[in-house]
Amino acid sequence: MALSRLPFQPPIEPMLAKAVDNLPGDDGWLFEPKWDGFRAIVFKDGDEVFTQSRDLRPLDRYFPELAEPLRANLPDRCVLDGEIVIAALLLRIHPAESRVRMLAAETPASFIAWDLLALDDRDLRSTPQSERRAELERVLGHARAPIHVTPATRDVSTAADWFDRFEGAGLDGVVAKRLEAGYQPGKRAMLKIKHQRTADCVVAGFRWHKNGPGTHVGSLLLGLFDDAGKLHHVGVTSSFSWDRRAALVAEIALLREGALNNHPWREWAEWSSFGSADASGQRMPGATSRWNRGKDLSWEPLRAERVCEVAYDHLQGDRFRHATTFVRWRPDKPPEACRYDQLEETAAYELEKIFGVTLVG
Repeated sequence: MALSRLPFQPPIEPMLAKAVDNLPGDDGWLFEPKWDGFRAIVFKDGDEVFTQSRDLRPLDRYFPELAEPLRANLPDRCVLDGEIVIAALLLRIHPAESRVRMLAAETPASFIAWDLLALDDRDLRSTPQSERRAELERVLGHARAPIHVTPATRDVSTAADWFDRFEGAGLDGVVAKRLEAGYQPGKRAMLKIKHQRTADCVVAGFRWHKNGPGTHVGSLLLGLFDDAGKLHHVGVTSSFSWDRRAALVAEIALLREGALNNHPWREWAEWSSFGSADASGQRMPGATSRWNRGKDLSWEPLRAERVCEVAYDHLQGDRFRHATTFVRWRPDKPPEACRYDQLEETAAYELEKIFGVTLVG
């Protein structure tokens, strides 16, 4: 990796955001959409391009289709902070190069830049946000898809409109940045205002906690019914204290009795816990990805009779994008009422039309 002409070298800690409940009402803020993708810091020095993830890992091999557009659209020497956005995002983090290249052709990614950290010989991290934004717009003003500059506004009412009208569709909320502030690697120097949604899900299985197998529940496996009455595994909830994990063992004990009899995921329970999908392509509770390879993903079935309410950020395809937060049990709700149609998401084309940003896929 020859990036010697840049003022600093990868990897660097990205600037982080602190969660808050509401948009700040005072002056001096820059507001941007909070994209639901992969955080990516891009380093470019001549023809050399290197992309790192939020946790300092290289990302280039997973998005090979971005290499040439980044070379063509970015200044000769620069460092950008942004997001890689794509439909079915998690399918791309796959260990097989052949699979990555097939998906790169079928569902190409877009890179949405929101900050400029270095340009030529200049380290811009101590430069105020307002000046970095102006410079970003200047150097990427003629960029072409799939490279974009994120929309931004200083008007809190516009930011509130984005937040209210464009739930889903690639947006995960709104980010607020102080106009006079520099870029602070590793510091929670931004604010994020995220959508809070809830869903009622069937609890159809669980995993033991790695530090307490047999005595503490690690996570509950969640399901939702489609229009055909098939129960899909949509994610897990694991937001429990240590004492609550112990108490859950007793709470689900009766549901373990005879759980495999007529269980909708019976065939999965009988297969290896390191499978990925059934014959129809539906993801299994024990599916692996780049992020969980090597983890014990074995699971225990429960009779699909109990419902819980969970809070979630975003639906990616037919699964929750991140782990959900347990809210409460719903003894008043039958499992068959836990359907996909309770989840509402804004169509992506509306976001494309309003923001002028093309989301591929």
